[in-house]
Amino acid sequence: MPMRGWPLIKLLPQTTNFQFVKHSKLMGGLAVLLCVASIVGCFYPGLNLGIDFRGGASMEVSKPAGQVLELDKVRTAMGDLDLGDVQVQGIDSDSAALIRFQIPDGANQSEVVARVEKAISDSVGEVTYSGVSVVGSKVSGELFRSGIYALGAAIFLMFLYIWFRFEPQFGFGAIIGLLHDVILTFGLIVLFRFEFSLNTVAAILTVIGYSMNDTVVVFDRLRENLRKYKTMPLKDVIDQSLNETLSRTIITGVTAVGVLAVLALFGGEALFDFSIVLMIGIVIGTFSSIYVGTPVVLLWGVKRGNIDRDKDDLKPVKLGMASRP
Repeated sequence: MPMRGWPLIKLLPQTTNFQFVKHSKLMGGLAVLLCVASIVGCFYPGLNLGIDFRGGASMEVSKPAGQVLELDKVRTAMGDLDLGDVQVQGIDSDSAALIRFQIPDGANQSEVVARVEKAISDSVGEVTYSGVSVVGSKVSGELFRSGIYALGAAIFLMFLYIWFRFEPQFGFGAIIGLLHDVILTFGLIVLFRFEFSLNTVAAILTVIGYSMNDTVVVFDRLRENLRKYKTMPLKDVIDQSLNETLSRTIITGVTAVGVLAVLALFGGEALFDFSIVLMIGIVIGTFSSIYVGTPVVLLWGVKRGNIDRDKDDLKPVKLGMASRP
């Protein structure tokens, strides 16, 4: 006997009539305030830079199979070395741990690593060290700049795509939405003190791609409705376009957030921050597609004649013999 009400996707209303534009000023003002707060937060207290961007070392410590690695003793031994922010995280079983620590300015990296290994061995006995990775301050600074350049290049290329795909006002709305998403994501990284690492940069780049995809869907439907409803006020066309794409936006967002929630719960410490940043970015990207990108188009206005010409350019050309006089 088939189950009624399944799948749950059928429980969503097929048509909605929310007045998004009516609240665009309030939501736009809230977005501006949050962006300003996020920018301030990036300078004070600032990002919690990881070893990739701050310089430091990481290594995996493990005991022979069947023996327990006492993490409390490892933390005590690391604390006595005065190496700044030290992280000791258990890995899978009770016999291994991942250790991260800073390299003091001007110190010899090899000597510091040797001191760490000796202190841990004296504290917990015989252990095996593997996966030792050391990042110097100069390299970390270059990595940080490269990460920021990557984010800027991604935003610029997305802007070019929207500019050629649609009209300039659509491109401007998309770039404002992308900047909003990136700034707020940075703000929440600062708020929750997530570690800003290369994984975080990858998460933000993914957020940019997701947000752009959602924005393109909304803008494409808006352009179709502008061709269809030539006399309807622009704000009404925007509301209708957003309502028509709302179910798709909700389904895609909830699916992605659900997968990332599972990844955050079961993916381990290394993937936790990455998953949470992506979840936050998807929520922010969905918000910006509704209350940041499209209001910019409303403020700028649309020349519907240009859209009609674009439509004529897409019509197939009929080939045939010319009629003789």
